[in-house]
Amino acid sequence: MHRDLHLLTDEQSGAIIKAADEMLAGKLLDQIAVDVYQAGAGTSTNMNVNEVIANRAAELMGLKRGDYSKVNPNDHVNMAQSTNDTYPAAIRIGLSLKFPDLLKSVDMIIAALDKKAAEFDDVIKSARTHLQDAVPIRLGQEFGGYASIMRRCRERLVEAEAGLRQLNLGATAAGTGMNAHPEYRARVAKEISARTEIAFKPAENLFEVTQSLGDFLHFSSALRLLALELGKIVSDIRYLSSGPRTGLQEIYLPAVQPGSSIMPGKVNPSMAEMMNQVCYQVVGFDQTVAYCAQAGQMDLNVMMPVVNYNLQQALHILSTSMEVFSKRCIEGITVDRERCRMYFESSVGMATIMNPYIGYAKAADLAKASVKTGRSIVDLIREHKLLTEEQLKEILDPRRLTEPDMQSAGAGGG
Repeated sequence: MHRDLHLLTDEQSGAIIKAADEMLAGKLLDQIAVDVYQAGAGTSTNMNVNEVIANRAAELMGLKRGDYSKVNPNDHVNMAQSTNDTYPAAIRIGLSLKFPDLLKSVDMIIAALDKKAAEFDDVIKSARTHLQDAVPIRLGQEFGGYASIMRRCRERLVEAEAGLRQLNLGATAAGTGMNAHPEYRARVAKEISARTEIAFKPAENLFEVTQSLGDFLHFSSALRLLALELGKIVSDIRYLSSGPRTGLQEIYLPAVQPGSSIMPGKVNPSMAEMMNQVCYQVVGFDQTVAYCAQAGQMDLNVMMPVVNYNLQQALHILSTSMEVFSKRCIEGITVDRERCRMYFESSVGMATIMNPYIGYAKAADLAKASVKTGRSIVDLIREHKLLTEEQLKEILDPRRLTEPDMQSAGAGGG
């Protein structure tokens, strides 16, 4: 665009473009020697890139490396730019380019959970609140809840990523646009949008976007929320599959490796454990981004290199691990229907179901007797002839118990 604005010659712009294209193709990346932990703002990385492009452009023009007589890293490659606008723009573009990978993985988990919700829709079991037996629930309803949680996370991610699409290119050092052509901002945003097929736009306030890392923190927070919500779901799946004899064992997870180096036949929830660890790591990445976001001073936040590193890492490990977890864990989950039914019938939560039919006092007595004897409340009702078999069948219908609009009577609780 500086060629079109007659600020660079055809020879200069052609060499710079070709050198930049080679770098984008990965041919010059071994020349980027700067570590992520560097002086603030990313100036070292920005100038490393500018110098590599300038030297390669010189070679393409028949000059030796280090001869900046025709293409200078500052005057030409960095024209109308500063580290303070190019580095945050690069972070925004990089995250937005990789964002579809994250959405693909989230969508895989949603689809897998939806499928299991339909598959387990008729499986009655006991809900657990406060980690104690509670009212009946269908296993499909639990998995449907998990899928809905992931959908809400997806919505928040999409909203947060949209905030990354404003660029402060052309703001130069502090947002004033010094030494940048007045048309540069709009032209560069349009060109980047065309090349990436992502709708980037010039920032409405260049000073805000130069000073603040708020958009990055918002995106990081959405990743953190995804990690925390997913981590809770993964932990639930681990609990539901615990056993096989001394745990809940309502569901079975596909075995992916031997679970112990000393205990033969042991199978661990390996994929779920992997996913939990990834979620915890993402929370750590977000904490770093949060500290960096508040650490800016005056007209620039210089903590961008480590913010970029942490966001890229978080996005990458979430994308790859969720895909593996979906394929090698969720899709292969099976259910022990008999065990779920047994928990349902033996749960003291059954007393809540019977309360409208036999009264609170009798229901409470039966709950105590059930705990003391280990017998189910249903068995005790039969023994004391408190209800007929026909009444029990109607009362214990799974859908009637778990769908409010089908209940003719009920009681509330907490």
